[in-house]
Order: sequence, then structure tokens, then C-alpha cells
Amino acid sequence: MTDTAEDRATYRRETASIRVIAVDGPAASGKSTLGAALAQQLGYLYFDTGVMYRAVTLAALRRGVLLRDEPAVADLARDVKIEVTPPHVADGRQYTVWLDGADVTWELRAPEVDAGVSIVSAYAGVRVEMVRQQRRIAGQGRVVMVGRDIGTVVMPDADLKIYLDAGVEERARRRYDELRDRGEPANYEQVLAALRRRDELDSSRAHSPLRPAPDAIIIDSTRQAPGEVVDRVCRIIKQEGKP
Repeated sequence: MTDTAEDRATYRRETASIRVIAVDGPAASGKSTLGAALAQQLGYLYFDTGVMYRAVTLAALRRGVLLRDEPAVADLARDVKIEVTPPHVADGRQYTVWLDGADVTWELRAPEVDAGVSIVSAYAGVRVEMVRQQRRIAGQGRVVMVGRDIGTVVMPDADLKIYLDAGVEERARRRYDELRDRGEPANYEQVLAALRRRDELDSSRAHSPLRPAPDAIIIDSTRQAPGEVVDRVCRIIKQEGKP
């Protein structure tokens, strides 16, 4: 929507009243692509909060902590050091995630992390610790936060809330293509089954279930290209950002 430096500067002035944007939705709905594009357009921090839960899951797997041991996983969440920074390697990543000082950005997308993250993210103790850190970052303003409970729990007073959805078959195809593009082995039916299990876990958990905030703008991206979704949200932001 904004192509030149002058266009971007004008756009940022017009939307300066929006300090926090929440983007929620199920796995592989396109939240990360949308969030990164919006952050670039606005000159805001892009913060995919889901990487924090993935980092805790990876830490548990590496340390031999049973994912079903809720107290142990919650203790681990309070113990590990997780940092999210701008990319430090030009390999297609949108950010760099550091776990206890080590770059684990791509390891967070491993199938075993995919399979376990919904278990870990459902634990109240883990979510309380992660939400505390997320709110601290959001309190600085000028941030696009992407996750599953940003508009409902983490930042219910966000200036703009987007809930991005898509059919599960389309989301499975996107995740399958993503894995293949990275040269990783992938089976579409297995990816689809994993996403369905994840949707069930995310929407039925007792603490912070996945659902749109009452005042969220819901967008179905099933038949829309990423660029179309970005342009649509940019128009919404420009309208919402006017005095």
C-alpha cells in the first residue's frame, strides 16, 4: 500500500494515534506475515508472542522435562531467558529468538515443538509468566503483537484488534508448503491432523482460550493472498488512526 519512503513517512504520521495493534488467530492463518508487514509499514516493533511458548517447549524437550508435568514446565518458564530481536541473519527469518543466549529461531518450528507447544501454552503458570513479559514490551508502545490471546487477555485495551482466520485445509497447505520450502520432510495429512489437534487444544483450554475479542475485526484469509490482507488492514489502520 505504501511503496516509497515518503509514502511510508506520511502513513506513519496519519496512524500515529495507534500505539498497540493486536493480531490474533489460529495456527498458520497468516498472522506472522500480516504482523511483520504492518510493523514494517508503521515502523513499529514486530512481536510474535507465540515464539515465547515455543521457546519454553523447546527448552523442556532439551532438558528432558516432561511436557505433561505442569509444575516442572511452569518452573522452567520462570527460569529460562528468552529474547526476541530483529533478524541478525539474512535467511528469511522475521526476527531472531534467543534461548539462554543461543539462536533457536528455526528450531522453534520443528515438528516436535509443533506437537508440544499447545500443551505447554495451556498451563496457567507458563501463561502468567509470558503475559507479564509481553505486557512489559507492549507498554513501550509502537508495537504489533501477534498471538492467540493478545486482544482478549494480554492487551485487552489495544488500540486495534484484528482476528485473522482461514479454513483448516488452507492453513495446513500453507504450513506444508512452508516446511517443503525449508527442505524439511512433510506430509500434508499429518500436518492437517496436527493443526486440527492444535485448534482443539487452543480453543478448549481453560486458561486464555483462542477466540476473537468482542471488538476485534475478523478477517477470513482463506481466499486472499497475503498482500491483499495487508492492504485491507492498512486501510483499516489508516481509517482508525485519523483524529
